[in-house]
Amino acid sequence: MTRTALPRPVRLATLLALPPDAAATLGDAIGKTRRRSVIWLSFQECTGCTEALTRSHTPTLEELIFDFISLDYHHTLQAVSGEAAEHARRRAMADNPGEYLLVVDGSVPLKDGGVYSTIAGITNLQMLEETARDAFAVVAVGTCAAFGGIPHARPNPTGAVPISDIVTNKPLINVSGCPPVPVVITGVLSHVIAFGRLPELDALRRPKAFFGETIHDRCYRRPFYEQGLFASSFDDEGARKGYCLYKVGCKGPVAYNACATLKWNGGASFPIQSGHGCFACSEPDFWDRHGGLYSPLPSADVGGISSAVLAIGAGAALGAGSAALVQLRQKRERPPASTTLGVAAESERED
Repeated sequence: MTRTALPRPVRLATLLALPPDAAATLGDAIGKTRRRSVIWLSFQECTGCTEALTRSHTPTLEELIFDFISLDYHHTLQAVSGEAAEHARRRAMADNPGEYLLVVDGSVPLKDGGVYSTIAGITNLQMLEETARDAFAVVAVGTCAAFGGIPHARPNPTGAVPISDIVTNKPLINVSGCPPVPVVITGVLSHVIAFGRLPELDALRRPKAFFGETIHDRCYRRPFYEQGLFASSFDDEGARKGYCLYKVGCKGPVAYNACATLKWNGGASFPIQSGHGCFACSEPDFWDRHGGLYSPLPSADVGGISSAVLAIGAGAALGAGSAALVQLRQKRERPPASTTLGVAAESERED
């Protein structure tokens, strides 16, 4: 029996957590919408966000480019370079004022006039301000663009800041993650292109459809957490049994993202499923917060969750210890094998 793939509008509507009847509207909008010009700027980053983009499967990068957008400028993916590349960027801006979508990955250095990252002879700050001026909306892809990311971590030698510190007069969406889940990037772009508006956002300007719940909420190891069963190291018996990774630093309870449901590599896996705790890389200042990447979450960071977890674990340990003591006591108090039933009964009556 062969599995029939769902139509693309249905897949996108499902991905974006839209109601079933939205698929027809989405498909109609995509069919009638002129391919929107997209300018993608890369600043202080590692190219991981672009790598993630190329691995999206709903829609794929090819579908995105051929059907939805005109990718007019992208530092990593474009074939041209030098003056020809900058001409393409300025031409896209001139031909689509107020219509083009600006995507940015990477933070922007401000220290010493922004000299720590320049492109085509101008600073990242200058390029961002120039390109954002007539954009329809701005999408900050990756935690570096959304919250400053690793360049912003202490001691922040370049004075790196997130895009929101600079672009304050345009609609802005943060698609955080280091890097983001691939289909989250393409799903957000598809929503803006199809509906001409931003999706519903949370307090950190992230799409609620993808960042509305924590990793912990959807984690398949959650039952072990509830039972107080934890791995104490990455190679102990608990780790081999798939126990909760809270004690080895998993930040799932404070990480809002769709990793546990959408996963990576076509839905194959995600870090926790591969045996590594969550870093909460979709959250602001993840590199410096929560006491270290491999330290258990402080109770103050999770509103008492970790205290409850420790209480569960301690309770389980105390319960096991109490059971062992009861068994030992019963063994010591058990009458000798030669004692008759009548004598044992008489002893019980005396007690």
